Amino acid sequence: MNQLADFVKERRKQVNLTQEEFADRAGVALTVVRKIEQGKTNLNMEKVNLVLRMFGHELAPVNSKVMHQ
Repeated sequence: MNQLADFVKERRKQVNLTQEEFADRAGVALTVVRKIEQGKTNLNMEKVNLVLRMFGHELAPVNSKVMHQ
């Protein structure tokens, strides 16, 4: 989760937005942005994807069938 936290924090700072401004633009609560940037692990993937879409990215569940091939 640290990679996700670092990515979001660095990209948010690059666009010169506070956590509150960024959350507002992403359409999520401020607590969502804070949890992501703090590296919390109990995150709602839908909310994380709303944040990541601001940078043209998205997380997807890992398909266990692909992992075993």
